[in-house]
Amino acid sequence: MRNHRLGRLAATSLATALIVAPLAAQPALAAAPAAPAVQSAAVAPLAPGDGTAQGAVEWFEARAGDTSYEGMCEMAAENAWGVTGVWPSAIEHWNGAVAAGKAHTDGSTPPAGAFVYWNISEYGHVGIADGNGGFHSSSVNGAIGHADSTSYFANYLGWSDPQVPAGR
Repeated sequence: MRNHRLGRLAATSLATALIVAPLAAQPALAAAPAAPAVQSAAVAPLAPGDGTAQGAVEWFEARAGDTSYEGMCEMAAENAWGVTGVWPSAIEHWNGAVAAGKAHTDGSTPPAGAFVYWNISEYGHVGIADGNGGFHSSSVNGAIGHADSTSYFANYLGWSDPQVPAGR
């Protein structure tokens, strides 16, 4: 029984570390320069977006193919809007939008820069709408990319207003 408790404690500590570590590492990721396969003068650092809907879309477009945000979709979506560490997960961001009355589940096309959400895991998934029915996100073919429809992922929840995300 004692070994079982130690194993459970270790598993709990590991799970906590895996959840907290990406949050703690966010400032370093946001400030770290991109590591493209080919160096060029046009490569921009992984700086946060400018806090506008257009800036959020452009942030994702500038990072197409980047794999450094895999498993950290919420961080990518927040960084695109110029912030970090607001929500611990995409599903909590969605639940916050629902609680604030900013969630749209009517099947309407989300405007450019809006957050789009899916219930594809216990943490959910989030991306940024392109304004034409598609979106930008991490995990599109294994990297930051663009999909033409929100049906790219299963279990689409809806979208929330294009604005700098605010926490609880």
